Amino acid sequence: MLPLLQAETVQTGLVEPGAFLAGYGAAQAVPGPLFTFSAFLGAVTTSGPSGALGASIALVAIFLPSALLIIGVLPLWNRLRRAPRVQRALKGVNAGVVGLLAAALYDPVFTEGVTGPHSLVIVAVAFVALTAWKAPAWAVVLGAAGLGALLL
Repeated sequence: MLPLLQAETVQTGLVEPGAFLAGYGAAQAVPGPLFTFSAFLGAVTTSGPSGALGASIALVAIFLPSALLIIGVLPLWNRLRRAPRVQRALKGVNAGVVGLLAAALYDPVFTEGVTGPHSLVIVAVAFVALTAWKAPAWAVVLGAAGLGALLL
């Protein structure tokens, strides 16, 4: 979803690239980051409704299709999840999602967010804080923002 959101908001001029990356980083610190991020993009759009109305429209637009899909599939889900073919297909979908997330991490997050040695140090410290020190994501986001304000 991240490349799609970037293509539809940043590349069309609706959202500034810096605001896009800042919102994506902040959204990672809260539950349901994609929904939070879409509301943020709706709030900061440069044309059309923005603010609370834009956030509400964006939130409904990203949430409604999946909610309708769940309502439609839920009655069949218990039977489907026991089928070996469906289990194998879901494993393949999971692998594909991991690949897409890795691609989105590289472009646009790494290619546009890491602009020099100082930002690379911030990324490295944040990574160590998350993986080795087991710091909560919200604390890492706040710490990275503070380091960015100091170093960048």
